[in-house]
Amino acid sequence: MQNDFDMNINSCIFCSIARDLKSEFTHLQKDSYIFNFMDKYPITFGHTLVVPKAHYESIHAMDDDEVGKLYSIVSAISKCVVKAVNADGFNIGQNNGRSANQIIPHVHVHIIPRFKHDTKNGKWPLGHARMIMSSQILH
Repeated sequence: MQNDFDMNINSCIFCSIARDLKSEFTHLQKDSYIFNFMDKYPITFGHTLVVPKAHYESIHAMDDDEVGKLYSIVSAISKCVVKAVNADGFNIGQNNGRSANQIIPHVHVHIIPRFKHDTKNGKWPLGHARMIMSSQILH
């Protein structure tokens, strides 16, 4: 996959957070491989990001063992998130490249709790704050 971002590891916000583990973020679990925190622009209550500390722009840049480890941690964290916010279900999402709406070019996985009445007919929530932020960054 082609690199379609004008950003490097020195300007990556997730790499900066991984280096500093800034205190303004609420970390649910930290280990030597990943960190995670609540999304700044949540789609629903409890929206959580799981991020590998190593910089990869795309999941294709990761080896299979790293992808497996990331998703085993995502599974464990999703159980905690769903229980903590009393969700009825959840979505897991991971975007690769601008055309897939990847805003920050560092692999990260979204855990998005879902609730019976969060949208009509169970359709994807709009996430108004996220849409505004995305359009400002991309344009």
